[in-house]
Amino acid sequence: MGPYCYIEEDSLKKISRIFLELANIHRFVMRLFGEVFKPPYEFKEMVRQCYEIGWKSLPLISLTGFITGFVFTNQSRPSLSEFGATSWLPALISIAMIRALAPLVTALIASGKVGSQIGAELGSMNVTEQIDAMEVSGSNPFKYLVVSRVVATTISIPILSFYTAAVGLVGAFLSVHQHENTSFQIYFVQVFEAIGFIDIFSLVAKAVVFGFTIGVVGCYQGYHSSKGTEGVGKAANWAVVMSMFLIFVEELLIVQLIQAFR
Repeated sequence: MGPYCYIEEDSLKKISRIFLELANIHRFVMRLFGEVFKPPYEFKEMVRQCYEIGWKSLPLISLTGFITGFVFTNQSRPSLSEFGATSWLPALISIAMIRALAPLVTALIASGKVGSQIGAELGSMNVTEQIDAMEVSGSNPFKYLVVSRVVATTISIPILSFYTAAVGLVGAFLSVHQHENTSFQIYFVQVFEAIGFIDIFSLVAKAVVFGFTIGVVGCYQGYHSSKGTEGVGKAANWAVVMSMFLIFVEELLIVQLIQAFR
């Protein structure tokens, strides 16, 4: 009976740690919603974070979006050409980029670049006790460090998603023009005819949720990182892993909700 008791006790400890972690996340998110509408507002820090998250991500987002549109078009052409339906390529690419690829690709790139950056930055501040020093000095480190970053990611990711869609459609146009010799005007007329309001709403909804998730996960992991340099590495690593996992789960749920409204 002894070994079984130890196994059961170990399992109970793991389950209790999971529930404790969920409770801490719940308190963290509730505090975030409580602080975001309270003055004073850290506008300068929010603008700086939007610059760090949005503007500095443009080169990587531009390259990724262009390649996504170009490659997706080349991969889709053989299947459509079998049915003589290559004229549907602009509409297909438009629907795919707006509904799914643009927000998902942007969020995955941002979770790797921005999520790890936020987790490592706040984790190093926690390790060097800068957060404790801010609390002792009478300032509100949670509002300055966490709220500003979460708001910045929630604002920046939708903007970057529209930019990714635009760059991806340009990359797709180059592939279409190369093979079908379609003009720029005809291509984009077909692109905009294929999408509707609910497609734009789907992109915005996904991007806002993804941006909020990246900000919350990165800030939570960094703000509650363990002491030491190893804790900083774990915070950055878990910020990426957890945000990517949650993004795929949210993608699945949002797609089901959007389909219910169609």
